[in-house]
Amino acid sequence: MAGGTFVTQNKVRPGVYIETSSVPKPLGTLGERGITALALTLPWGPSKQLITVESGADTFDALGYDITDTSLLLVKESLKRAKTLLLYRLNEGVKAIATLTDLTVTAKYSGVRGNDVSVIIQTNIDDPDKFDVNTLVSGVVVDTQIVSGISGLESNDWVVFSDTGNLSVTAGLPLTGGANGTVTNADHTAFLAAVELQDFNTVGLTTDEAQLKSVYTAFVKRLKEDEGKNIQVVMPSYPLADYEGVISVKNGVILSDGTTITNAQAVAWVAGATAAANVNEALTYSAYDDAVDVIPRYTNSQIIAALNAGEFVFTASDGRAIVEQDINTLHSFTVKKDKRFRKNRVIRVLDGLANDIKRIFEKFYVGQIDNTSDGRNLLRSESISLFNKYQEINAIQNFDAQNDITFVQGDESDSVYAESFPQPVDSIEKIYFRLKVK
Repeated sequence: MAGGTFVTQNKVRPGVYIETSSVPKPLGTLGERGITALALTLPWGPSKQLITVESGADTFDALGYDITDTSLLLVKESLKRAKTLLLYRLNEGVKAIATLTDLTVTAKYSGVRGNDVSVIIQTNIDDPDKFDVNTLVSGVVVDTQIVSGISGLESNDWVVFSDTGNLSVTAGLPLTGGANGTVTNADHTAFLAAVELQDFNTVGLTTDEAQLKSVYTAFVKRLKEDEGKNIQVVMPSYPLADYEGVISVKNGVILSDGTTITNAQAVAWVAGATAAANVNEALTYSAYDDAVDVIPRYTNSQIIAALNAGEFVFTASDGRAIVEQDINTLHSFTVKKDKRFRKNRVIRVLDGLANDIKRIFEKFYVGQIDNTSDGRNLLRSESISLFNKYQEINAIQNFDAQNDITFVQGDESDSVYAESFPQPVDSIEKIYFRLKVK
């Protein structure tokens, strides 16, 4: 008996032909948020490349310190809210080094952290012909090897052993000469080129350099408007950007342990919090984690002026530092972009829809579906499903599937033209309550 599958009913032999498939249903889901990117000057770690740091992960081996160390302050601040940090070490300095007769020990990475590394070599108790070689960081053993000579040593997360010959016993061989090096604007340009190839929600600039602010602003504009990659950049004191893709942090905060976070440093938290905020969530009145005050404080009139200028301001409230209003720098409104575009929650909805549509269509439809009425209806059905998901979580409202989205044949045989009219939901931020005495 013949059998198999079929596409059309054109079989010659008698038999049973079975096609199995799933019932058609939407393929796409909402994209995840929570990824931010920072370029920092650090005392340890791989230079001039992106590394992924997950919230709650151990940073000791990769970055040289525990997350609570002051050297990783901005890493810690960003990961208070962000799920993932794409971290780029801008600087490439000098590696610490030490020598002992035939042995050369070099720090794995450049930077001053290498000066905290040392090596202790002792005769092995069980076998006098062998040696115990211990690598220590700030006096704590991080690696132990038992070898007969230098050639048996293997590099570890902290040092590289080189040369050949005999080992000598030493109570302590400290590495010295490690230096952090300097950073140029070209290093930031290299970071932007690297991060452009990744998926992320926000990027932060934690320096007050005016030239870099314009570079980062141009970067986010190009990605949003030319590449279809909808992100936001966070930087200190740059309201003149006047663009929905740029968030300008005006002031800083004071943490519970007394640490002062400047507005440039607060960029790390804002970038992480903005990346982690859902499309149905605003950061207005959200408290900066572990902050007890703001610095500097502003008067009511100063806060109003800052908000009108498009600045992201922290205000003191009952022993906390809260976000006054979750806004971006857009303050010159037009018919095309009205006041709603200054709200970051609205931008997250619009960016989320744009990113999700692009991702889903490119993955499942472009080059795979015929440009016919049926094919365009598939695109429309997929879009309606996505818009309904956004409405279910109160990211948009009043969506009318019959009238708010259309797909038609484009100007060319391989193109489709679509229009949609989503209505993003904003958060309640002002309550006017009149009490009248009867």
